[in-house]
Amino acid sequence: MSSNTPRSTVGLSKLSSIVLACALLLTRQVYAVPADLTLDQALQQAEQNNPNLAAAGWSIAVAQGERIQAGLIPNPELSFEVEDTRSDTRTSTVQLTQPIEVGGKRGARIRLAERGSDAAALELERSRNELRSEVILAFYGQLRARMRVDLAEESLRLTERGTTIAEGRVKAGKVSPIELTRAQVQMAEVQLELNRSRKELASANARLQVVLGGDLDTSLLPVGDATLLPATPDKSILLKALDSSADMRLARLGVDQQEASFELEKTLRIPDISVSIGSQYSAEDRERVNVVGLSMPLPLFNRNQGNVLAAARRADQARDQRNATELRLQGTLQETLDQWDAAASEIESFKTTILPSAQKAVDSTVRGFEMGKFGFIDVLDAQRTLIQGRLQYLLALEAATQSWSQLERIYGDIAVIARSRQ
Repeated sequence: MSSNTPRSTVGLSKLSSIVLACALLLTRQVYAVPADLTLDQALQQAEQNNPNLAAAGWSIAVAQGERIQAGLIPNPELSFEVEDTRSDTRTSTVQLTQPIEVGGKRGARIRLAERGSDAAALELERSRNELRSEVILAFYGQLRARMRVDLAEESLRLTERGTTIAEGRVKAGKVSPIELTRAQVQMAEVQLELNRSRKELASANARLQVVLGGDLDTSLLPVGDATLLPATPDKSILLKALDSSADMRLARLGVDQQEASFELEKTLRIPDISVSIGSQYSAEDRERVNVVGLSMPLPLFNRNQGNVLAAARRADQARDQRNATELRLQGTLQETLDQWDAAASEIESFKTTILPSAQKAVDSTVRGFEMGKFGFIDVLDAQRTLIQGRLQYLLALEAATQSWSQLERIYGDIAVIARSRQ
């Protein structure tokens, strides 16, 4: 008995360890810890999982198929014809007809298909830039949402402190009970703001998961600081780089596509030739003869003139659209940089002057109220100023982030643009 007891104990110990390990694994699955996520990781994950970008990638394969099809020559036609159904006198003909394209139709089709392949590649690049912009917005949106929760919790602690002081002063008979009511109203407003900020954080997490192509039930923890944004780029550098942006290259390629389509329509004015070769057998004469033929349609009425005219006008339209795209991008660039400059100035003012002064005012009025130098209305005004200042600070951060993401949408990684132009 004594020799078996240790083995049983060891066996139970191993079994309990396995059960405990399984329980820990299940616990980790049910109560998943939010995964740390940097911006670079978020961008990489989005490129791998985002369905919109994956759909855009298939356009290249589609364009490759169209390029292959454009280079194919027409199939030959095999025909069999019988004249007179009587077996003694009938004549049967077997013939092979090969259409021959003339006028450069095949080359024109290939050039148009190649322009389509180039457009598909540019569309993919533009989709990647748009996804990059969306990831930045969603990533920094969650950082700001978390920051908003933290500030709301800090504001709640601030108002709770003021309410506690007001309760003490009311109990001591030094202030009117209405002061306590005011404090409680402000605390209730801050509590509402805290609830809104927590809901916004949940929504921000969902938006980020949608962009990343992940599970909406999974919690993410972006690593970063919502207040640390890139410096405002140099306008002259961005203006020089505007011509090489995906939108401008796609607009220029649109002109090339329509011009290639115009050239193709012009080649279709020239009729193709069909060459036939075959054998004819006459049952009555018991003789077989060779048959050779050449045919082509006569362009008397349909010379493809309508399609040529339409293609020419579409080329003119594409040129105007290219010019409109350039003007639109220039206007967007100017507006975005102005918005970014204004937001950056506001952020600097909030960080260096407004928020520190508002915090100092709150501390001074609270101390003064405790000593009976100020009324509680002064405390409430100081707290409200600080709370509103924090909310305005978040709005300025949001405006700056939107400007940044807008430039990323146009150029891609603007840090690379800045380095390449130096």
